Amino acid sequence: MTLTPNFYHHRVCLNVLAGSKDNARAIWQAAEGHVLVGVLSKNYASVESAVDDMRQYAALIDNALSVGLGAGDPRQSAMVSEIAGEVQPQHVNQVFTGVATSRALLGQQQTVVNGLVSPTGTPGKVKISTGPLSAQAPDAIVPVETAIAMLKDMGGSSIKYFPMGGLKARDEFTAVAQACAGHDFWLEPTGGIDLDNYEAILQIALDAGVSKIIPHIYSSIIDQATGDTRPEDVKRLLAITKRLVG
Repeated sequence: MTLTPNFYHHRVCLNVLAGSKDNARAIWQAAEGHVLVGVLSKNYASVESAVDDMRQYAALIDNALSVGLGAGDPRQSAMVSEIAGEVQPQHVNQVFTGVATSRALLGQQQTVVNGLVSPTGTPGKVKISTGPLSAQAPDAIVPVETAIAMLKDMGGSSIKYFPMGGLKARDEFTAVAQACAGHDFWLEPTGGIDLDNYEAILQIALDAGVSKIIPHIYSSIIDQATGDTRPEDVKRLLAITKRLVG
């Protein structure tokens, strides 16, 4: 099983959702391996069924598997950690408070574990109360540098910045990108990214000097009739990425 992702050797890696195993394989091939393929824990009735199915996905794509929550749903946090411990994927999506549990159950440092923090309306400040209970409590807003330090304390690899609303939070996203660059932390912009704004969003992170960027592009490239991500759109995203990164 490959635990060290292909993108360790590259600056940018796409993160897109698979509608089926055939779709996962097609996406992976379209992205020439520069992709993490998301499968959502929310789609399974139990940890056991998720583990069995996700192992089949992983076998088709050299373990370029990203275990997802499902629209950042904090109620999926514990299930994601349990799945990750069994499947040993290359990538795990977590709410802020779930990072340490995922890292502990993984039992290794190679898998990328992100921690979800949200925009606040103020550049330089982020919301970290994204867990099952904390999301229901008054907002915990901290400097992004503090959030990064806390994620590092918990064994996190990156900030998942969600929901961005595309470029609606441009100034805030720029501040987050600059903090990630300054503190040698990875960044995963998520929410409202499409073929029209992807280049601008990626350019902001590149200009800030972020070392590894994992943009999540979801609903905008999914065929609503089939539920599959369109491989031709993945190819377009890869072409944009290659043009910007070289």
